[in-house]
Amino acid sequence: MHIGFLFNHHGGHQVAHALPVALALLRRGTNAKVSVLVSEGCEGEVRRMAAATPGPAPQIVRLHPPSRLARAANRASGRSIPADIISTLHRNLDRFRALDALVVPEKTSLMLKSLFGLKSLKLVHTRHGAGDRAIGFDKASGKFDLVLLSGEKIRDRLAEADLLKDDGHAIVGYPKFDIAPPKHPRLFPKDKPTVLYNPHPSPALSSWYRMGPQILDWFAKSDRYNLIFAPHVMLFKKRITASLSPFAVGWNHGPQPGDYEQDHMLIDTGSPASLDMTYTDAADIYIGDASSQVYEFIRRPRPCFFLNPRGHTWQGNPYFAHWRAGHVLDDLDQLDAALAEVPRLTPAMRERQESLFNYSFDLQERPSSERAAEAILDYMARQ
Repeated sequence: MHIGFLFNHHGGHQVAHALPVALALLRRGTNAKVSVLVSEGCEGEVRRMAAATPGPAPQIVRLHPPSRLARAANRASGRSIPADIISTLHRNLDRFRALDALVVPEKTSLMLKSLFGLKSLKLVHTRHGAGDRAIGFDKASGKFDLVLLSGEKIRDRLAEADLLKDDGHAIVGYPKFDIAPPKHPRLFPKDKPTVLYNPHPSPALSSWYRMGPQILDWFAKSDRYNLIFAPHVMLFKKRITASLSPFAVGWNHGPQPGDYEQDHMLIDTGSPASLDMTYTDAADIYIGDASSQVYEFIRRPRPCFFLNPRGHTWQGNPYFAHWRAGHVLDDLDQLDAALAEVPRLTPAMRERQESLFNYSFDLQERPSSERAAEAILDYMARQ
């Protein structure tokens, strides 16, 4: 049996959601052959994480790159059309055809079956993140042969949408939590309460497009807080980002080198530290909008604020369930008032965060990546 793990994206943010499972399979010493297939945008993070994890080294296969035409189409669209990702699938069909199963953290790979005819290939979805956005529960989410779920919340939401196969899902926990905890360097010269601002790239949901630069300016003028600005790694990867439901377009202009050269501000738009939970672990206060990274933050309960410049009706909406973990702010004046004094976590909010976390993640003494590896092997044994 040959099991592949595919990382075919412009950034490395999905790697931690699936690579620990590949490494767990290797540590089991099964007869299954394991290959890790990487595109250019993911290779560096795959190699970095594999090298930092004890155990057998995986076979890392560099995929044939996309065609020049696909690269040009991607650039011409401001990187909003993933023509290069689709081209990479097409140009590596021989490699995918040799596999019995392919484990992926994203959904574009469904095209291997729907468009490119690999009907017998079993597709396993690890998902990436444990967030609440609608896109995590769309029809494509139910088209995989096996879906690995972080906890009861994801199972219940998919079941409610009639997207679960009885023999095609397993609750395994959160493999990203299995990676070695980051060793924290000293991030700032002065000990102040540290805020993490973590906007999402979706123009329909992100606070960046309407409030982001003003928030950075606010912290630049403040002497009360240290600020880590670590947006979703894809926020500035594309010049143009579009949301389809609801439709919205964002032009992605980020801070330039030298804009905020202050010792209480750290700007990180895509280093490994923005991927490995360094900042969600180091910060005292979270400010965000739609990123599922807030669930990684509340693993250790702390104050959270969610920015709502578009005026979404969020109460009772499952797509905004994570906003119950903190306070929702509609404008910069409300943020100014919220941070006038260093916020403290109330006992009631701590209890709410713990409830949200435990519903999202089924964590056990056994590592999640080992549970996921076993679920894949059990599924393949039934085929």
